[in-house]
Amino acid sequence: MTPTTTAAPAAKLPYWVRGDTNAFFGFGVNVLVNVLTLTGLCLGVIKMPASDVFGVILPALGIALVAGNIYYTYLARRLAARENRTDVTAMPYGPSVPHMFIVIFVIMLPIYLTTKNPVAAWTAGVAWAFIIGVIVLIGAFVGPYIRKYAPRAALLGTLAGISITFISMNPAGNMWKAAWIALPVFGLLLIGLLTDVKLPFNLPIGLVALLAGTAIGWLGGAMSVPDVTAAAKDIAFAFPHLKVDLLIDGLRDMAPLLATAIPLGVYNFTEAMTNVESAASAGDRYNLRSVLLADGAGAVLGSCLGSPFPPAVYVGHPGWKAAGGRTGYSMATGVVIALLCFFGLFGLLGAIFPTAAIVPILLYIGLLIGAQAFQATPRAHAAAVVAALIPNIAQWATGQMDNALAAAGTTADQVGMDALTGAGVVYDGLKTLGQGAILAGLVLGAIVAFIIDKRLWHAAVFSAAGAALTFVGLIHAEKVQWNADGQVTLGYLFLTAILVLVALTRPAPRVPEPGEPAAFDDSVPVPATAV
Repeated sequence: MTPTTTAAPAAKLPYWVRGDTNAFFGFGVNVLVNVLTLTGLCLGVIKMPASDVFGVILPALGIALVAGNIYYTYLARRLAARENRTDVTAMPYGPSVPHMFIVIFVIMLPIYLTTKNPVAAWTAGVAWAFIIGVIVLIGAFVGPYIRKYAPRAALLGTLAGISITFISMNPAGNMWKAAWIALPVFGLLLIGLLTDVKLPFNLPIGLVALLAGTAIGWLGGAMSVPDVTAAAKDIAFAFPHLKVDLLIDGLRDMAPLLATAIPLGVYNFTEAMTNVESAASAGDRYNLRSVLLADGAGAVLGSCLGSPFPPAVYVGHPGWKAAGGRTGYSMATGVVIALLCFFGLFGLLGAIFPTAAIVPILLYIGLLIGAQAFQATPRAHAAAVVAALIPNIAQWATGQMDNALAAAGTTADQVGMDALTGAGVVYDGLKTLGQGAILAGLVLGAIVAFIIDKRLWHAAVFSAAGAALTFVGLIHAEKVQWNADGQVTLGYLFLTAILVLVALTRPAPRVPEPGEPAAFDDSVPVPATAV
């Protein structure tokens, strides 16, 4: 008699687990900080009327966030059902941090300073966000190929570069401005999220840390009741509506926007690609094309409703997974942030919660992503991880220099390169290195990883790609144009020639160490279908 086999019963996947509470408060605070920041930039830098910010931009952003987070929750539950697992963590999704600063200071501010018209600046920002979305949609059909053939050290290294610089450094600076509030919060987060120590009654560590920091801030006199009262007066309900006329007006003068939109659109889909690789290293293998299509659609949807801030998949999936987050935290964050946007509550929240009690969660994410870049790649590829970090550090450093010089009423060109070099500041070289940082980091990290493995033909291909990307201005150049930086292009070409010559000697590839992590995610398919 043939024995009867029965399939294992499908795991029951709850919509909410206790870890989702921790992840919700952590990730929700993360997004809260970013929305508070972009609100302040619109009001304080572009001088936009509060009615446009709270009545149009934030509700538009809210719709994009709730739609995106619900979709990523769906992807997580679909992955969990397919693999019969209950430990799948949804991808985090929110307003892109680098893009919010770029659209304000690179796109909108110059137009506002020239025209003194915040609406003209807003119009250009909305068109720019739309173009970003379209480029990411195109990238959805290119990204899977890049991810399949790029070394993991390059993908995770450049992601760690973003996390250490743009995600961690500003919060760290804000923490040490009020360390008496921030360090207790940071300590609580580390104890609750990096160890197995549990709080009494299993209280969620994210909420406890935020409330503890807020209590310290209020008791210490860092907060003001009149500020809360004034902010409460701005509460009003606003629901998004189409602003296609604003978008069309901005697209009429599209050519100047392409110079930054093209490389930053490439940046967006490259960042999403590295975040998907980060999630795969943590055990959750998402379809990259599905993620990129959602990213691009979110930017297009938001721009059609009047938001100049394209949302994106966030850095930090492994951190929220380690905190116990599964599928519910992402959807809850999208819904709650959307409601806060619709009711104009961000001014009130900014008056209630001290910044120093909020930002430590971002430094925690920086620690997790930086560590993952080394832990999930072969030990031999450590130098490749560092190589991928460096362009992001250069971009962050030159941005700090530019901001400091602007505060002094000058620029690097006005000060002069000779004077800066004489002061030990290699401004021009760092500026060139940091342009298109995430893509440049991927190229440099891949070249170093392949050289370490003695796969020199592969290294030559990436070096040649670096030459091509530099020639058209997607990396190491201020704008997209033909022959954007000839000396860097030539450098990559010379490097390619050297790699080819050495490859012709046929050196034996490096033998992997026993038990070392995979250098590539060989399970990544190159999809034949869109989703």
